[in-house]
Amino acid sequence: MWRYWGMSIRLRDVMFRELDQLRHEPTEKRIRGILAGDTVVDSTRALLLWEPRRIVATYAVPIEDVHGEIEVAADEEPAELEAIRAPQLGDRAVLDPSVPFSVHTAAGTPLQIRAGGRCAAAFRPQDSALAGVVAVDFAGFDAWYEEDERNYGHPRDPFHRIDIVRSSRHVRVELDGETLAESSQPRLLFEPPLPVRYYLPPEDVRTDLLRPSATRSFCAYKGEASYLSAPEADDIAWHYPAPLREASEVTGCYAFFNEHVDLIVDGARLERPITPWSR
Repeated sequence: MWRYWGMSIRLRDVMFRELDQLRHEPTEKRIRGILAGDTVVDSTRALLLWEPRRIVATYAVPIEDVHGEIEVAADEEPAELEAIRAPQLGDRAVLDPSVPFSVHTAAGTPLQIRAGGRCAAAFRPQDSALAGVVAVDFAGFDAWYEEDERNYGHPRDPFHRIDIVRSSRHVRVELDGETLAESSQPRLLFEPPLPVRYYLPPEDVRTDLLRPSATRSFCAYKGEASYLSAPEADDIAWHYPAPLREASEVTGCYAFFNEHVDLIVDGARLERPITPWSR
């Protein structure tokens, strides 16, 4: 019988070890991108592409599946990686969706796609495994579809998921010693490598101490979030009024940024994590 006598490897360490590499994964989904009312990208041969240090993929498709004029981007000052204040994920500096597409960490040629009087950025990686493929700027298009479902925020990662479970843990949320919420019926949302998010029922949240914010964000897995602020702290909580089906369990519940408030779970005060949302 064969036996393994080595040391176990944490799976997250394996994935993070490749963070500095150019990575790709084919998808069998039909991917469509809409620009100026026209379907400019339509492909059943798309890839998900991660440039080095990127934690969220972009779509890359064969050039033949782009229905617009592709040209080398006009000479302009490229975005300097050194000028970007890279967000942190744990102890790693990463490039999250707040870092624009124009910041490239792989060798290649910046391009632009012209269609319907509009332009969207693209990029041709200098890599033999990606010959004939162009990456496209998700934010530069008006809408994206995976098959016939609208996709928001960024491409969905086949190795990423959210997991929501009901719990009876006692959760208290404090800010500068004042209790903002307290509940024994939270819903815990797991989305590694991010910290656990504790979604609390509205009746257990001091909504009288919070005010609605104009801030909105989009998540490919949860939908559109609306934010709330405290008198001395902006955008410290959020909720999903009409989440995507994968996140329906947290409809109407409120979550607070572990990074900006004190969370006490079953009497234990959690450390504030370091993530792209840390200030």
